[in-house]
Amino acid sequence: MSGTAVTAPRGGIARVSRRVMNLAYILTQNARRHGDRPGFIWNEKSWSWRHIDQNVSALAAALAARGIVKGDRILVHSKNCDEMFWSMFAAFRLGAVWVPTNFRLMPDEVAYLAAASGAKAFLCHADFPEHAKAAAHPALEFTWRIGEEGTFGEATVGDVIAKHAGAEVENIAVEYDDPCWFFFTSGTTGRSKAAVLTHGQMAFVITNHLADLMPGTTEQDASLVVAPLSHGAGVHQLVQTARGVPTILLPSEKFDIAEAFRLIAKHRVSNMFTVPTILKMMVEHSAADQHNHSSLRYIIYAGAPMYREDQKAALNKLGGVLVQYFGLGEVTGNITVLPPGLHDPEDGPHARIGTCGFERTGMQVSIQGDDGRELKPHETGEICVIGPGVFAGYYDNPEANAKAFRDGWFRTGDLGHIDEEGFVYITGRASDMYISGGSNIYPREIEEKLLTHPAVGEVAVLGVPDPFWGEVGVAVCVAREGTKAVAEAELAAYLAPKVPRYKMPKRFFFWEALPKSGYGKVPKRLIRDELEARGLLEVIAKSPGG
Repeated sequence: MSGTAVTAPRGGIARVSRRVMNLAYILTQNARRHGDRPGFIWNEKSWSWRHIDQNVSALAAALAARGIVKGDRILVHSKNCDEMFWSMFAAFRLGAVWVPTNFRLMPDEVAYLAAASGAKAFLCHADFPEHAKAAAHPALEFTWRIGEEGTFGEATVGDVIAKHAGAEVENIAVEYDDPCWFFFTSGTTGRSKAAVLTHGQMAFVITNHLADLMPGTTEQDASLVVAPLSHGAGVHQLVQTARGVPTILLPSEKFDIAEAFRLIAKHRVSNMFTVPTILKMMVEHSAADQHNHSSLRYIIYAGAPMYREDQKAALNKLGGVLVQYFGLGEVTGNITVLPPGLHDPEDGPHARIGTCGFERTGMQVSIQGDDGRELKPHETGEICVIGPGVFAGYYDNPEANAKAFRDGWFRTGDLGHIDEEGFVYITGRASDMYISGGSNIYPREIEEKLLTHPAVGEVAVLGVPDPFWGEVGVAVCVAREGTKAVAEAELAAYLAPKVPRYKMPKRFFFWEALPKSGYGKVPKRLIRDELEARGLLEVIAKSPGG
């Protein structure tokens, strides 16, 4: 067994080194098998898989020349573009760790991520000179600029790729638990944490996504990107790369729905990853009726449950192409799946209304009480999961790891239940639940009911402080397109027969829009901040009733 590390036998079985494929080997395969086929399309420019592989090797060679070695962290703060995509595979090829950020973060937030990750190199988009300046810390050895504009940094990524053109860089040997990606959480509570994703874990994720989310995907398909590559969309495009599927970017970071539908028609796009709020916007836009989208096979949505009314509208507009999955960044989306065949557009006896699907292949879900005891079907508790899709833990954060794991189970922080057939239903985030007069209230149930009102297009229900009840519910609504806001009394009267009195929100507001995170989600903390900024928390506390 030359070249293989062997440790002491346990139970008569020798434990050997768990070497796995370096994820960048996917590009090596594509360059061989699909060399001349397009692999990346942006702004009418196309790169073949062979060209992509060459660019990645050149960038890897440049990084190695500046001292980047296996295990080093490379921070990347960039809008979606070609060089950002190359940076992921260049990091993998060297055995380094790709540390992408959400490009909408503020300079001080990126500075925190640079320090928290211990980044040695920083690749920063030309549009963010203040971020480059703020991120400087003692361990950061150099900054390169993504794009040709601007003046900061010691070089541009384009220049170093050109300088090292023709370099051949081998994919460094890696083991199952070697980190490849620090996936920063969105920081809904406190500071963002770096979830450590590994080469072995991500190989499973790729296989699992192909099996459960988009079976039958081949190089004949095409994939449109409508979200930042730094997070879920990056995982999705890594999966596409594994099948030689070309990745197509929108022309700019602005989400242009008409342009998205134009690209779907032009490139015969067959799959895309998005979040419910973005999918809702696409379905309700006039462009959905102006462009041919019959090529779509899988529209994969995640990040938050999709309200039933929005789900039905999407099915009626786009057909049976919806795929829902439930999964946090820490589990890279690998918890449940609801495939197209189980998305029923009608509210009949066979419709799986409210479920996020069943367990993903190779993954196990358990609904647990506060004491870790597994609960019976239909009992509400915390959704916990084990399996190869679970991350290795948070980087340099033992306290967070201690809270996140119990008896080997990863605790998602989401509440829900399972039925007798194994379908999972999400009640909401544990952090979203509020207690009013001693009763636990889960906002999602109320939100679902409000969305059946013809004037309500979006809604968020959250608990806010109340001097009598401890907390009370507040519903913040956005009028459906083409309708007007309705009076509080009318909305309360509509909801009253549908929920018990103790669940009735104390106040109803209509806003022009709900605040959204950089990922298209609607964090309750942003709404709470906006309520405070508008002076409404005090108004609610002084309001009668509840």
